[in-house]
Amino acid sequence: MSSGEKAKAKTEQAQGKAEETLGRAVGNERMAAEGQAKKSKGDARESKEKAKDAFKH
Repeated sequence: MSSGEKAKAKTEQAQGKAEETLGRAVGNERMAAEGQAKKSKGDARESKEKAKDAFKH
């Protein structure tokens, strides 16, 4: 996995988790949903990069 893409995936996952947690804490369902979506996007990016790495070797 390229280090840039790996870092981007981890950043998206962390930001999404924080946004989701904050949204739930303040009762803002839209913010929680957006955070969950961002976290899922990071998960997908990480999975894509891992699949690329698996086929390189």
